[in-house]
Amino acid sequence: MFSRLRVAERQSVVNKVTWQKAGRVTEPGRYMFRYGWLTVTADDLAVWQKFPEASFTLVGLPSSPDAPEEYHLGAFEIPAHPSAPAIDEH
Repeated sequence: MFSRLRVAERQSVVNKVTWQKAGRVTEPGRYMFRYGWLTVTADDLAVWQKFPEASFTLVGLPSSPDAPEEYHLGAFEIPAHPSAPAIDEH
């Protein structure tokens, strides 16, 4: 029963990834991320280019026990009130 509780706790945590956390990548590809690899698609980048403050749900992909973790980006959300761009006073 204890192990089921631990699994449920891990599944209930939703990790969000912003463009900044992903290293502001500019090309689709597979990038080192935390403890494994993150695959970023052209569609993911298009969202970040239009909405730089959008955050994606981090989705883990099945992998063998001895392999690094593999992730891709799932659903995204856009903040209701994105921060205003900095104003250059010069």
